[in-house]
Amino acid sequence: MPGSGRLVDVVDTTTRDGNQSLWGATGLTANEILAIAPTMEQVGFHALDFTSSTHMSVSVRFHREDPWELIRLMRAAMPRTLLNFITTGMRFIAWQPCDEEVMRLAFRCVVRNGIRRFQFAEPANDPSALRRVARMAREEGVEEIVVGLTYSISPVHTHAYYAERVAALADCPDIDRFYLKDPGGLLTTDAVRELGPHFAATGRTVELHSHCTIGLAPLAYMEGLKVGFDVLHTAVGPAGNGTSQPTAESTLRNLAAEGYEHDLDPEALGRVSTYFRELVREKRLPPGEPREYDAAYYHHQLPGGMVTTTQRMLEEIRRPELFDAVLAEVVRVRAEMGYPILVTPVSQLVAYQATRNVIDSERWLNVSDETVRYFLGHYGDFAAPPDPDVADRVLSLPKVGKLREAEPIGLEGVRARFGRRISDEELLLRLTMPEEQVDAMRAEPAIAERSVPVDAGDRAPLVRLLREIERRRQISYLRVQKGDDLVVWRRAS
Repeated sequence: MPGSGRLVDVVDTTTRDGNQSLWGATGLTANEILAIAPTMEQVGFHALDFTSSTHMSVSVRFHREDPWELIRLMRAAMPRTLLNFITTGMRFIAWQPCDEEVMRLAFRCVVRNGIRRFQFAEPANDPSALRRVARMAREEGVEEIVVGLTYSISPVHTHAYYAERVAALADCPDIDRFYLKDPGGLLTTDAVRELGPHFAATGRTVELHSHCTIGLAPLAYMEGLKVGFDVLHTAVGPAGNGTSQPTAESTLRNLAAEGYEHDLDPEALGRVSTYFRELVREKRLPPGEPREYDAAYYHHQLPGGMVTTTQRMLEEIRRPELFDAVLAEVVRVRAEMGYPILVTPVSQLVAYQATRNVIDSERWLNVSDETVRYFLGHYGDFAAPPDPDVADRVLSLPKVGKLREAEPIGLEGVRARFGRRISDEELLLRLTMPEEQVDAMRAEPAIAERSVPVDAGDRAPLVRLLREIERRRQISYLRVQKGDDLVVWRRAS
C-alpha cells in the first residue's frame, strides 16, 4: 500500500477559510463557533485555522463582536488544539502596511489572548520578508511558526521559482514548518509531484493547503502525501468542497483507502459535521458542493474567498450578470500589474480594479488608493515589470503625490489620540478600523453575555422550533408543555 501505515495530521479550516471561501467570512458568529468548540477539541485536529486580522474586522463590522474576547473564549474551550492566526506579516486589518512596532504589538496581543500558531503567507513570497516576520513572531512568543509559499502560475511563477525560494528559507531557525498554499485550487498531481520533494528537503514538517475550486484538491492531497507532505488542511461537512478545502470526512476515507493512518476521532468528527449541516440549513447558507473541472481558473486564478466576495460585490450593485466579464478582466489586470500572486490583500486589489474597469466607461479610470500604493512599490517587489502604459497612467493621478509620501501605520501619538486607559487590543482596533464600527461593537453586550450557545448534541427539534419562531417577528409568546415539562418563550420587548 502507498501509505504503509504512515500517520497523517490534519488542520481544520472550517471556521476561517471554509467560512471565508463559501460565506464571505460572515457566515458564522462567535456563539455558533463556541457552541461546537468542545466537540471540535475531541476530534483531535493538530490545529484549527481559526482567524486572521480580516476575520477580526468582520467580527467587529458585521457581528459587533469583540474578536479578542472570541479568541480568549475559544482558547478556553479548546485548550489542547493549537489555534491558528494567518497573516501576510506586515498588515493588520487595514490594507495599509504597518510598521514593525505596530506588528509586534499585534503579534503580542494575538498570542497573549490565546493564539499559539501563526501561518505566514507573504504576497510576494519574498524570503527576506518571511524571515523577518518569522523572527518577529518567535520573539513575541509564537509557539509554532508555519511559513507558506503561495502557489501561482505565470511566466514568472515556475516550479524553479518555488524550488529556489523554499531553499532560500530552509536554514531559517525561526520556521517550524513549511506549507504550500494553493488559494486558487490550481495544483495538479504533476505539480505536487515536482514541488513536494523541494519542500520535504527542508527537513521540516510540511503541510499542503488547496481548494476544491476545480475539483483537483483531493487528488493533489493524495499525491502530496506520496512525495513528502505530512499534514493536510481540510474543512468539515458543508464548509468543505466548492471553493473551500476538501472535506475532512472524504479525506479520511481516502487516507484509509491508500493505507495511511490518522489520530482523529471519527465519532466526534461526525457530531461536528452534523452540527454544521444543521446550522447551515437553519441559516440558509450555501453548503460547499463538489465542483467540475474548469480550465478558465488557470487564467484568472482568483482564490475561493475572492470568487464569492466578487459575486457578492456585483450583487450589491445589482450587476451580477457582469461576473464572467469581471473574471476575464482579472486576467488582463493581473498581467498589467506584473503578475502579482492573487492572495490577500493583492487579490482584492486586482478583483476590485477588474470590476471598476468593467463598470466604468474607460479602463483604469478609477483606481483605489491601495492599487496606487501597489504601483508605488508599497507591497514589495514586483514579480514582473508592470505594463508601462498602465503604470504611467496610474502614477500620473493627482492623488499619487500624497500617497507616495504615506508612511506605514505607526504608534506615534496614538495614546494621545485614543486615550491612555484603553487596552492595547482596543487600541489596535481603533488604529485600523472606522471609529463608529468599534464604538458600535463596544456598545453591544460581551460575547459571553449573549444568547447561550447550543451544543452539538442538543440541536433537537425544540431548539430548531425556537430558532424559527425567533425569526418570525409576528410571534411574541410561546408555551409548550408535555407532562411536567414546561417551556415558555417570550420575545424581548
